[in-house]
Amino acid sequence: MMAKLGRIAAIAGGVAALAAGGAAVVTYRERKTEKPDYTIVEADGDIEVRDYPDLLVAETVAPGDRLSALNDGFERLADYIFAKRRGPGGSACPDEKIAMTAPVLSDRTERGQWRTRFIMPAGRAADDLPTPDAGVHTAKLPARRMAAIRFAGSAGDESLADHERRLRVWLAQHGFSPDGPAEHAYYNSPFVPPPLRHNEVLVPVAR
Repeated sequence: MMAKLGRIAAIAGGVAALAAGGAAVVTYRERKTEKPDYTIVEADGDIEVRDYPDLLVAETVAPGDRLSALNDGFERLADYIFAKRRGPGGSACPDEKIAMTAPVLSDRTERGQWRTRFIMPAGRAADDLPTPDAGVHTAKLPARRMAAIRFAGSAGDESLADHERRLRVWLAQHGFSPDGPAEHAYYNSPFVPPPLRHNEVLVPVAR
């Protein structure tokens, strides 16, 4: 009996080690993922005010609660960049895959739906991207100033709301004027353990 329990424990330990090793590999790869450049205007602990350049994005809108809409939006955009679902015509290379970047952006539209955005790799232009399928389109985000508060762990509704409140209090205390609704930025896949994840709440501010 003791020998059997020992084998079970050894197997369980091996599975845990493999899972930890796999998570470490995923985390390492995601740290190498391309991210947009920005200039830091002001930094205070886990809060930064940043100036972003123009960004080219692929975006889609989905109804429902935040998490289900994010999952739906992520799947549609992943199908687009990995050439699983494309529209007719357009690029001379319709089967070309587009590199994944970070973060994935999410915000609520004026109609109460949730918009998900993938940032296109640096150097890409709208007219050389493969044609997206219905429900996905490309757009250019103009250069803007964004305040960001970063945090680890799971990005649940309560945590996102708490960090947005903290950020808005900080902005008021430091003389920055919010200039739009909050956005959410997710830097990691679900395979990364929550303590190692990098999430942010972003609020546009007036220059």
